[in-house]
Amino acid sequence: MENTILKGKKILIVEDDLPSRLYLNKILEKTGAILINAGDGGEAVIMAEKNPDIALILLDIQLPGLNGYAAATKIKKSGHKGKIVAQTAYSLADDLEKIRSSDFDDYIIKPIYPDQLIEKISTIIAKANLVI
Repeated sequence: MENTILKGKKILIVEDDLPSRLYLNKILEKTGAILINAGDGGEAVIMAEKNPDIALILLDIQLPGLNGYAAATKIKKSGHKGKIVAQTAYSLADDLEKIRSSDFDDYIIKPIYPDQLIEKISTIIAKANLVI
């Protein structure tokens, strides 16, 4: 699958479940994006600080230690300009409203399908580039 929008863009994948992280990497490596990985929220904050040019952070909500909500808040407060997309298995209206009212720019609901993921993040990055 060709996707020039993501080619060369840095994407941080934050997922504590190794098989899920490998799955997301497998999907996104085909886009030509530069992939960085973190296994928890604290590591995500550090990686975002070290890589201010990350275009998008795909951030799991349920993480050990610093959860996704807290990590997103710390990353945004640090001045990071990249977009943050929550990945969640929770799709009830209350859960989605909590995501919308937090520091996430968007969300994707698990299970994550390859075409759905690429389309979602491509759209977010394309819109962000139009504004910049």
